[in-house]
Amino acid sequence: MPAPRIAFLDVDGTILDHGKTIADSTVEAIRSARAAGTLIYLSTGRAAGDIHPGVAAIGFDGAITNGGAYATSGDTTIVAQPMPRDAVERLMAYFETHGILSFLQTNEAVYASPAVQVAVAGYMRQWLGTHSERDEPQTAPQGAPRFQDLETIDLDAVAKAVFISEASDTVARATTDLGDRFHVVPGSMPLPGGSNGEIGMRGITKGSAIVAVLAHHGIDASEAIGIGDSWNDVEMFDVCGVGIAMGNAPDELKRLADEVTTSVRDDGIWNAFVLHGLVSA
Repeated sequence: MPAPRIAFLDVDGTILDHGKTIADSTVEAIRSARAAGTLIYLSTGRAAGDIHPGVAAIGFDGAITNGGAYATSGDTTIVAQPMPRDAVERLMAYFETHGILSFLQTNEAVYASPAVQVAVAGYMRQWLGTHSERDEPQTAPQGAPRFQDLETIDLDAVAKAVFISEASDTVARATTDLGDRFHVVPGSMPLPGGSNGEIGMRGITKGSAIVAVLAHHGIDASEAIGIGDSWNDVEMFDVCGVGIAMGNAPDELKRLADEVTTSVRDDGIWNAFVLHGLVSA
């Protein structure tokens, strides 16, 4: 019997059109491929508890979350690598010293101060084309993280940090200042380049989690495809036999992928699955 194939799919900008819609063709592609025997995993920077309900309802064989800090196969946990507490405290001090807005993720939820919740809601209104002058944290626009109060977070359970800044060199500065211990990548929020990013521990990426998932299933990397549109997908592209960038990905990221499919709004996952024989046209 031939070895099973496996696909790893980013969420925002790949399955989900940044908090708004999921193409019918994407749902059909995922469900049809699974029915035919292909394993389909989410591979996202989001916390497991912050995955859009419409995405979760599609049905998957497992999920890589928090940019690779966690991975599950069904009900089985394959990877669980929260940050050491001293690393979290260093990040929090860094953000405070430099006046950088940030929020923290555990595997279950996303945590932010009230000020950051309001700021993120404001950014989301801009991204989604609305211009209301008033918004409360609990009524943040669709697509924004569902925040919990930062004061309630367990600092021993933090998996990842996300930051937002007005300065375009924030990612570069954070890489220089924190790169000795942390993995810093540009974020997927549609803000000016270099002004927002994600931080995890060095060596913990979507790629490292995929290696663990492949070992769990006994599947060779040559049988894996990874599809994404953001900079935290680079290591996924490197590990999978075929790395596929969405048509809406940055041009620089497309050059690092093996292939480019169409955009999230133009049946990108469906077209990639057809090309690789995971579904029939």
